[in-house]
Amino acid sequence: MISTKGRYSLRILLDLAEHRNGSFIPMKDVAKRQGISLKYIERLLPPLKEAGLIESLHGKGGGYKLTREPDRYDLWEILSTAEGDLAPVECLKEDGEQCSRSAQCRTLPVWENYYKLIKNYFSGITLADLLKNNVEYDYII
Repeated sequence: MISTKGRYSLRILLDLAEHRNGSFIPMKDVAKRQGISLKYIERLLPPLKEAGLIESLHGKGGGYKLTREPDRYDLWEILSTAEGDLAPVECLKEDGEQCSRSAQCRTLPVWENYYKLIKNYFSGITLADLLKNNVEYDYII
């Protein structure tokens, strides 16, 4: 399940993509537009910055901006950066503990295929794709 960390991180990056003009965008503006607490946003930014998804500038004229064009961000990268490992079961996590029964596990192929499905699905959608969605309202879950 994708938590608010993942959903809000996606909303933040989408907002930066939509309002990009080459300048840094103050997070207070993003917080207001997205209806997300600035304090909560500030907790979400360090992993996004550490992963190179955004850059920041402090002081007057400061804020945040994307490090590349929106078509170069896929949702899998954003969600996995915000959430960490998105594997559906422990034994599929990158640093997960391997189950002693994995060689005989009848359900493991189900979880492997599910994991591939969600990874392929989210990897196939970019911020640019989301910007193309014309809707009558400006609300993102």
